[in-house]
Amino acid sequence: MEKAEPHPKAQLAYSFDIALQNEFSLEENIALARQFLLEQFVSRGMICDFAVHLPGKEDGGIPNPHFHVMCPIRPLKENGEWDAKQHRVYVLDENGNRVRDEAGNYVFNAVPTTDWGRPKTLEEWRRAWADLCNARFEEKGLLCCVDHRSYERQGVEQLPTVHEGPAVRQMEVRSIRTDKGDLNRWIKATNDMLRSVKTKIAGLLEWLAEIKEKLSAAQTPDLAQALAQYYSARNAGAYSQKAKVGNLKRYTEDFSFLESKGIFSIDQLHEFVSAMSNQVFDLNDSIKAKSAQMKKLKDLIRLAEDYTRLKPIVDAIPAKGGFGKKREKYQAEHDSEIRQFYVVKRKLDNAGLPGKKLTPKQWQAELERLMEQYAAETAELKPVYADLKKLRDIQYKVDTAIHDQQRQQQTRKHQTEL
Repeated sequence: MEKAEPHPKAQLAYSFDIALQNEFSLEENIALARQFLLEQFVSRGMICDFAVHLPGKEDGGIPNPHFHVMCPIRPLKENGEWDAKQHRVYVLDENGNRVRDEAGNYVFNAVPTTDWGRPKTLEEWRRAWADLCNARFEEKGLLCCVDHRSYERQGVEQLPTVHEGPAVRQMEVRSIRTDKGDLNRWIKATNDMLRSVKTKIAGLLEWLAEIKEKLSAAQTPDLAQALAQYYSARNAGAYSQKAKVGNLKRYTEDFSFLESKGIFSIDQLHEFVSAMSNQVFDLNDSIKAKSAQMKKLKDLIRLAEDYTRLKPIVDAIPAKGGFGKKREKYQAEHDSEIRQFYVVKRKLDNAGLPGKKLTPKQWQAELERLMEQYAAETAELKPVYADLKKLRDIQYKVDTAIHDQQRQQQTRKHQTEL
C-alpha cells in the first residue's frame, strides 16, 4: 500500500472504532463483528483488518468492549494490483468534445472509484450495525436497543459525555481529578437535572407547543400571498413607476408559470423543486455515461481503421531466409508504419474486448445509437433545467418573504414584551 502511495501526506486507509455490547459474550461479540464486516465491508470488495479490545474497569465502572477496523482506501484490480482512488471525468460539450478552461486546460471532475468515503455510505454502515445488534437483542429476549443517530437527531435532550481514554481513567482510579473527569461529572449531574426539570414542566411545554403551532398555522402565508409580499417589499424600495410596473409584470409571470405547472401551495413548490432536481441529476449522470462510452467507441473505430490500413504493410515484410538485405531494406522504408501497427495492435489487445474478431461496423452502429440517445437526453435536459432554474428563483422569493414576515413578527413580539 505504501508503494502505491508515493505522496508523504497520502491517506492510506479508513479506520473505524465500533462499540461491542456488554449483553453478549466475547464469542458472540466476535461473531457479530465478523458478520458485520463480511456483509457490509468484504461484500463491497474491501480488505478488513480488525482487533477486539476489552479494556479493564478497575474502578467498577461499565466495561467498554470494542473493536478497531482498518480498511485500505484503494480497491484491488482483478490481477491483484492496487486500483486508483479516483479517476478523471472530463466535461464535454454537446458534441462530445472536451471543454477547455481559460488557460487551455481540459476541465474535469475527480470522481472516486468507490462509494466507501461517502457520508451516505457511513450512515448506511452505522444503521446496519445498529440493526444487527438490535436483531441479536431480540433473539435473546432483551428489551435494550442501540440507535446509530446522535442525541440531537433522536430528539433526546441530553448532553453526551466526552471520551476519557485509558490514561485519564487510570488517573481517576487513583483519585487524581482530571479536566475530562470533572467535565463528565458535570455533564452527568446536568443531565440528571434536565430530566427532573423536563418531567416537571412537560405540561407547560406541551401547551406552548400547541400555541406555537396555532400561531404558525394562522400566520404562515400561502404561495400567492408570499409572492405578493416579496414584490410589495421590492415596490417599497422602487424609485420609479417603471420599476413598480416591472415588478407587477414579473409577479404575474411567476404566478402564471406556477399555474401552468399545477403548483398552488408552498409544499407543492418544494416537492416540484426536489423532484426536478433529481431528474436533472439523473439525466446528467446518464449523459456523462453515454459520453464516456461514445469516446471509447470512437477510439476503437479509429484504432480499427489504423489496423486495417497498416496490416497489409506488415504482412508484406519479406520472410526470413535468403533475402535478409531485402527484408532489412523493406523494414527500414516502412519503419514508421510497422511501429504504428504494433502500437495499434497492442491497444486493441488491451481494450478488454470479447473475442479476437474486430467488429468496427457494430461499434459504428452502437456509436450512432448512443449519439441519438445523447442528443435526445440533452434536448430533454434543457427545458427541464430551465424550468428548475425558474422554480428555484420563485422558491427563493417565497422563502425570502416568509423569512421577512417571521422576522417582523419576532420584532413586534419583542417590542410588546418590552
